[in-house]
Amino acid sequence: MEVVYLFCESGTVRIPFSNHAWHQFYLPITLAGGIWDNTRQEFIFERNTDAEQFSHIFFCIPCVWVEENSLVPLRISGFWERPWKQAAVIPSAPHSMNYTTLGPLPPPEKLPEYWRLKLEAELRARKYSPRTRTAYIYYNRLLCRTLQKTPEEIKEEDITQFLAEMEKDRKYSASAINLAISAIKFFFREIMKKEISEKHRPRSDGRLPMILSKEEIRKILSMESNPKHRLLLMLVYSSGLRVSEVVALKKEHIDLDRKVIYVRQGKGRKDRSTLLSEKAARFIIEYCAFYGIKTWLFPGQPATHPLAIRSAQLIFDKAVRRSAITKKISIHSLRHTFATHLLESGTDIRYIQTLLGHANLRTTERYTHVARRSVLSIKSPLDSIL
Repeated sequence: MEVVYLFCESGTVRIPFSNHAWHQFYLPITLAGGIWDNTRQEFIFERNTDAEQFSHIFFCIPCVWVEENSLVPLRISGFWERPWKQAAVIPSAPHSMNYTTLGPLPPPEKLPEYWRLKLEAELRARKYSPRTRTAYIYYNRLLCRTLQKTPEEIKEEDITQFLAEMEKDRKYSASAINLAISAIKFFFREIMKKEISEKHRPRSDGRLPMILSKEEIRKILSMESNPKHRLLLMLVYSSGLRVSEVVALKKEHIDLDRKVIYVRQGKGRKDRSTLLSEKAARFIIEYCAFYGIKTWLFPGQPATHPLAIRSAQLIFDKAVRRSAITKKISIHSLRHTFATHLLESGTDIRYIQTLLGHANLRTTERYTHVARRSVLSIKSPLDSIL
């Protein structure tokens, strides 16, 4: 791919792909907020997406911003702070416009299709999830492209240099670097049959989850007038579901009599059951009757497919903006809040572990750090003095 066109319309930015090149960008684009429209073969972003995100995604591939009925100069920034260079006008463009391109030409791909196909086949044979397959291919492609070396040419010190660049870039979190290490180790050991030493993995940031109060939850739900969107948010909070789990719900997964939701093939391809609230159950009955729900509880476009994960995230983000809540939260914060509120109400932490589907109790124990101290019968020593 030599150039990426971004068509800016009212409210959205569209990035069409005429071939299978979109596969290599799927992970970074969806992480940045893009939604893949399989019918039109294009990614869709909200109009206010920062242009810097696109330079990071496309790794110094020139991007042409096509503004509707506008002569505004186009903006492009580089990957790892590569220099900019002003270029000429594109006379053949739909609207005559200036554009900015990067100094160096886009580096060519260095991961041969032969190795990419072998990597994908091995990942599929081991039943790795689609997201993991996409991530592993992406990071190995990024490794070869960044170093401008084929897998056969890459040495131990090259991998160390690449990981150092990822850390220096500051746009990769500790979890992203850990994922890159796993992807590279899998490719070289299992596919290339080339032994590489174990890389030092950065410690994950010890951040506590942001928790919403019951009043904030009430405000978010009350601000959502769309029944489909409101039910989706209700279930994430009331049942502690991951966003990938709530969009994958089918009508048959809801047991209204026992007030149970069955989560099929959740994280780690594990089934589990979680609770269904009385209010959510009554809402589901009315919702299914009104919309004539047969299969997917939250159908997408087309209706034969479930709602996209990013669409669910945008539903939450818009509800938060309408609620004027300033906390830095995501839809996953509803799951954190579910666990914390249960803990504060006196629910045994092992029951919470089961409802959330945590394999390790230590993962659940972090909610003890954000639960209100008064509810846990812990008082500040200052209260006994003044």
